[in-house]
Amino acid sequence: MMQTNTPLYTRLSRFQEKKNISFHVPGHKNGLLLSQQAWKENLLSYDLTELTDLDDLHAPTDVILHAEELLAELYGTKNSYFLVNGSTVGNLAMILGTVHEGQQVFVQRNSHKSIMNAIKLSKAKPILLNPEYDVEWEVPSTISTDILERAIKLYPDVKVLILTSPNYYGMVGELAKLIQLAHNNKIIVLVDEAHGAHFIGSNYFPISAVEAGADVVVQSAHKTLPALTMGSYLHFNSDLIEKESIEGYLSILQSSSPSYPIMASLDIARSYIATFNREDEEYLKIQISGFRKELSKIKQIKVLRYKDGVGDPLKITIQSTYSSNGFSLQKMLESEGVYTELADAKNILFIFPLLKSGMHYPIEEAIKRIKKAFIKLPNDNHVLEDKGVSINIDTNIVELKLNDGEQSLREKKYVLVDEAVHGISAETVIPYPPGIPLLIPGEEITLDHIKQLKNLVQVGAKFQGDTFVYKGMLAIYTDKESRRS
Repeated sequence: MMQTNTPLYTRLSRFQEKKNISFHVPGHKNGLLLSQQAWKENLLSYDLTELTDLDDLHAPTDVILHAEELLAELYGTKNSYFLVNGSTVGNLAMILGTVHEGQQVFVQRNSHKSIMNAIKLSKAKPILLNPEYDVEWEVPSTISTDILERAIKLYPDVKVLILTSPNYYGMVGELAKLIQLAHNNKIIVLVDEAHGAHFIGSNYFPISAVEAGADVVVQSAHKTLPALTMGSYLHFNSDLIEKESIEGYLSILQSSSPSYPIMASLDIARSYIATFNREDEEYLKIQISGFRKELSKIKQIKVLRYKDGVGDPLKITIQSTYSSNGFSLQKMLESEGVYTELADAKNILFIFPLLKSGMHYPIEEAIKRIKKAFIKLPNDNHVLEDKGVSINIDTNIVELKLNDGEQSLREKKYVLVDEAVHGISAETVIPYPPGIPLLIPGEEITLDHIKQLKNLVQVGAKFQGDTFVYKGMLAIYTDKESRRS
């Protein structure tokens, strides 16, 4: 190999030479939402370390402390923290600092892999609450107060609830009612609000988990605000748990060499949403409404709407008007230089920029490219062979068949996917994006899981982790004890 080659840098450079249009994270949209010209033009000069007068993230007493105090003031919390290792580190610290080994916890089934990994590391025992299924969108949505009430009756000793809100598509459901129900039963509420850092800025957005009274909330500022990738926030606002435990895990898990550009971008992002005013709100409404209206004119697609109008307006989801899958449609858009956040078996997800009054974004050009991408498609509801079928996983309450300790005592083997039904998963199967595990270790594999998995492979989904899934195989636990035990 040639050591003079720089394959990643070269690929990034070539990508940036093209005039691609971003409807994906990060929220700064190729820097267009960042007004600080010096910052954008001389980013490397801001890449410093813990020098005199620049403070220390792990023991803040000066400017970093002040920046975090401004953050807490904006969100109305007791304490707020900068995260430089993404919401992943926030979710890990939030859970490890709250739950203990052997403790049962309620967790929303369509949670990010970092939530599941944190539970595994804590050696807690998850009680999985499956969300309701949205028939039109053909995706899992949010959990209902009904399922939480049933879970509390079945497991009255559980005192921690872990939610994800909004989900990847911007749905928030009954968040405030869920938090109130939990608190009425003295249950601590931890929320992965990765996609909702901007909710605090306006009533145009749904209620934030912070405003709804959650005990600890983690947000990916970089997803919708103008922060650099991996820049996130953790908000502590609880009377039920001690912040020192979470702070301790943040100190352990966060890099000892935190990125100053990331931290500075978190400061800028906080200021950006704090100064989002009524004029900005009206301007953004007009821009989003116009974009949705133009999309609706394209006969080959349908623009989805939230039930009761409650959801994140920055998230815009479309489906084809014929039976094609989202992955194929996404490739068509990318061929025209329009890059979206996510595709699934049925949908494509756009993340609209959080524009302020007077800001220009190439929306008209984007519409032209989208029309050009889809012009080849039929508009007569023709059924194509690449159709994707979303599978409805039943709404229920599920315990793992094997806990973490029991898993370590079992051997595992690979079997054909169709032979894995009713087996116990020995691996995590993660379609990415969105990074929500389809299967987790210790979970019973159902026929619905198999249908979903085979469908995702067929329509071109990408998976993180073991590549055996592409070969039509899954790892399951056997009844034999592992030799390591």
